[in-house]
Amino acid sequence: MVYLVGAGAGDAGLLTLKARDVLEIADVVIYDRLADDSILNFCAGAKKIYVGKEAGKHTLKQSEINQLLVDEARKNKIVVRLKGGDPFVFGRGGEEALYLRENNLPFEIIPGITSAIAVPAYAGIPVTHRGLATSFAVITGHEDPTKPESTINWEKISTAVDTLIFLMGIANLPQIVQKLIENGRNPDTPAALIRWGTKPNQETLITTLEKAPNAKILPPAIFIVGDVVNLREQLQWFDNKILFGKKILVTRARTQASKLSSALKDLGADVIECPTIKISPPSDNYAAADVAIKNLRDFDWIIFTSANGVEKFFERLKIHGLDARALNKVAAIGSATAEKLSNFGIIADIVPKNFIAESLADSLKNLVPNKKILIARAEIAREVLPDSLKSFGANVTVAPFYKVVPETPAQIDFNSIDLITFTSSSTVENFINIYGVEHLKNIPSAAIGTITAQTLEKFGVTPVIIAKEFTINGLVEVIKDYYGK
Repeated sequence: MVYLVGAGAGDAGLLTLKARDVLEIADVVIYDRLADDSILNFCAGAKKIYVGKEAGKHTLKQSEINQLLVDEARKNKIVVRLKGGDPFVFGRGGEEALYLRENNLPFEIIPGITSAIAVPAYAGIPVTHRGLATSFAVITGHEDPTKPESTINWEKISTAVDTLIFLMGIANLPQIVQKLIENGRNPDTPAALIRWGTKPNQETLITTLEKAPNAKILPPAIFIVGDVVNLREQLQWFDNKILFGKKILVTRARTQASKLSSALKDLGADVIECPTIKISPPSDNYAAADVAIKNLRDFDWIIFTSANGVEKFFERLKIHGLDARALNKVAAIGSATAEKLSNFGIIADIVPKNFIAESLADSLKNLVPNKKILIARAEIAREVLPDSLKSFGANVTVAPFYKVVPETPAQIDFNSIDLITFTSSSTVENFINIYGVEHLKNIPSAAIGTITAQTLEKFGVTPVIIAKEFTINGLVEVIKDYYGK
């Protein structure tokens, strides 16, 4: 089966549910330049083949792409042809479908949200509006160069349609404007050029039809002509977001980055995920953890110091054929850890006011003398908590359920980064081990709390943002406040 799929206009959130579903079952994904890279995360197990086209540079000719679809499908594979926008709006999806039909191969079309409508909407420009525009046309700005002459009926379309939307027309903008004016369109008609529409680096330039060729804007961009352009002044929304235009680096582990990334994207930020750590089994391959679980009922208290510790603890618990009924009293270092416990049906008996080891130890001071305590944590961590509990008279066992190790370095253009976020001391230390400290002296940083801030300061870096509430939500709020001011 071959699925001809529209990836939408650029914002990965505009991908349809059906498109996501077929990407998840795909064996092969053949994708173009305008598909948002994060969309490819839905097809992690598929073979990915890039066939994108840029002005004057084609990875493969269209005939070769057609044949590639056939060749891959004949291997009894589920093939997804992923295109920016919609496959049937200047996406050459019709040609690919016809070639599949000629070769007796089954296919399905999954429409995408075309940039012709989505991009103007993100710029605050409706393509129709009561009393202002009752019609719109979507026109190619890049006709087949082998045609002897234009097949666009300029004489009629120039004045018969209220809103004109040209796709892929930046290179031919002078000719488009000339044709429209020659055929009766008022040179003072409002016009807009929108580059990278629906994405955090969207650029919108408002001009007039006559002045549009003077615009300094590069492809990929769309060109809109019509009175509806004037509505942007009132309807602008996307580029009004508080973090719009800010490029923020997220250093969390890849499996945990999504919550912080999503929250920052919702505020308009361009988020670059650069994980500096990953979660791995402890060096003893769970030997100490398994001993602790076998003797779980002997512990009066189990203390969790991170959401990772909770997750890995319950993974081992399941392997031993146990569940939450094996636990006695439970303490969590903070709200995120407590929330992770609640996912397993556990309500923490103790969650300190301040989400740090010192505060947790203080909360337990009068409850743990002569008690057996298990601390389920990372292999390497601060010793404040076990040392404090021992000083209170507790019998403390520390069992590592995971360890934090450096992630593979990514290629990052630090010159374009506005802010670097850190959610733990280990993200700071591993970032500096991988990339050095110089970037942190030139780029503002944000820390999730005082302990992470102290680690930055140890390397001579003062974070400009420190969360008062030591959670992802708390970090997002102070970032929002910082840029809001």
